[in-house]
Amino acid sequence: MNNRLPPAWAKHLKSAATPKPGWPQASPPQSGLPKANSFAHAQVDDALLKRAYEHQQAKRRGEAKDLCLEVLARTPNHPLALYIMGTVCLGYDDEAALRYFARATAEEPGNPYYHLSFGEAYAKLSEFSAAMKYIQHALEIQPDLVEALCALGRVYTQFDKPDLALALYEKALKINRDHPKARTGMAAALTGLGRMDEAGAYLKEAIERRVDAAAACYELVQTRKFTEEPPELQSILRELDSPGLNAEAAQSLHYAAGKVQNDLKRYAEAFDHFNKAKQAAGYRFDIDQYRRFVDSIIEIFTPGLFAAASGLGDPSDLPVFVVGMPRSGTTLTEQILASHPGVHGAGELAKLRRVANAIGLKSSAEDLGKPVNSLTPDLTRTLAEEHLSYLRERAPAALRVVDKEPHNFELIGLIAVLFPNARIIHCRRDAIDNCVSCYVLPFSSAHSYNADLRTLGLYYREYDRLMRHWNEVFPSRIFENRYETLVEDQEAQSRRLIDHLGLPWDDACLRFFDREGAVTTPSRWQVRQPIYKSSVKRWKNYESEVQPLIEALGDLADV
Repeated sequence: MNNRLPPAWAKHLKSAATPKPGWPQASPPQSGLPKANSFAHAQVDDALLKRAYEHQQAKRRGEAKDLCLEVLARTPNHPLALYIMGTVCLGYDDEAALRYFARATAEEPGNPYYHLSFGEAYAKLSEFSAAMKYIQHALEIQPDLVEALCALGRVYTQFDKPDLALALYEKALKINRDHPKARTGMAAALTGLGRMDEAGAYLKEAIERRVDAAAACYELVQTRKFTEEPPELQSILRELDSPGLNAEAAQSLHYAAGKVQNDLKRYAEAFDHFNKAKQAAGYRFDIDQYRRFVDSIIEIFTPGLFAAASGLGDPSDLPVFVVGMPRSGTTLTEQILASHPGVHGAGELAKLRRVANAIGLKSSAEDLGKPVNSLTPDLTRTLAEEHLSYLRERAPAALRVVDKEPHNFELIGLIAVLFPNARIIHCRRDAIDNCVSCYVLPFSSAHSYNADLRTLGLYYREYDRLMRHWNEVFPSRIFENRYETLVEDQEAQSRRLIDHLGLPWDDACLRFFDREGAVTTPSRWQVRQPIYKSSVKRWKNYESEVQPLIEALGDLADV
């Protein structure tokens, strides 16, 4: 979910001239309070929330939060204040965001937008059952709410039910054929199913009709590999020269142009576009704070701690965690594993991160020792059982369920405490290749270490340092799946992977690219192809452009 208010609220707050349908009415006057005074309070609340919305749009979270809290101090259950607080908290305190959305829907249960955003928040956290429940409730209130149809379509696509998503997008397009989320959502569902040509047709029409053309251009160039210059390239370059282009559109177009130029082997031009995309994003990352976080994990999660934690958690062998840097082969690994009839690939799940955040195990924590010391036998059993129920909901009959959230490499200590028998697979790839593959993609602000080449190289060093620690603490426990080994001898490495899961071999694992099901990560085009070796040492195409990365990687760079 974007950090935004739904259209009905945004329109009201922008104009604020006359009350619109759905705008929260002033709270009933408190006992003994004159009605005129209550109305004046409501006007003040509205003015404060208008300013809070403006701060929220400008990503000034602190200012938005302060204004909402001022309103809530006077009107404790003001639904719009609760709602804006939910949007402000989402992404850095997800549990608080859910609580605020819950209160907003309780205060104004007939407002479809509150239910929609509550559902979208759950979807962001991979809690798909809850997401469906609240978004469907929004549609019960307002069946033609296109934003809700599209949101439910996205959830179905992520939940590996893309066929259900198609019907929702078709309905949305009948209501509004030019709704950007309906067009790009339909294309994403078709792409997830491997129906690239149909997806391309939807995106081309979106571009022709000027429906979120920048995002459509980016998605369109992901549907195929180009061997000759397509007419879309000149269209993209013309779009980049448009006056008044916003930063988000500029990012999408630069990434799109870079992808096409890379396909055409025009590497200098391609990398220039990737650099400009990063500049448009404007992300910053505190590498020193992250280094202190890694220091703390290494200091706290010692062999002695795990010896003392023996017997905690749940002995189930259902969970499989595929970790590593993004673009290290995690999607390919999951596809191979999930081709086995006993394995379900659940995609990138936010559940473990939610558990870590809930107990205070996060990079912003002052003292990681406190949350680790809170892990009592009862709490670890409760957390593990809840997590297993969450996994079984996705695939009740599966012998193994794969969570391929790459950044769970930070949480291997928590995994080991909660699931002493869980399988862990670490995907590793040539460091320079891995980082370049990250750099050329539009990662979200959650991956702000990807903002520039030097920071990315320094971040990789911290990831590598932490993985070396886990391998020392858990010798032979973590299976290292090298990307280069996998592409060199697919069958031998695939057999090792399945053996690591404790399952009998199945030849279906060799034809992972024929597997039905949705793929929604940036690797969605590649994993529809048989294994290819062209990504090995791809960085050499950009050797002169990536020197700051190579210097930052130091001895990890295999030049």
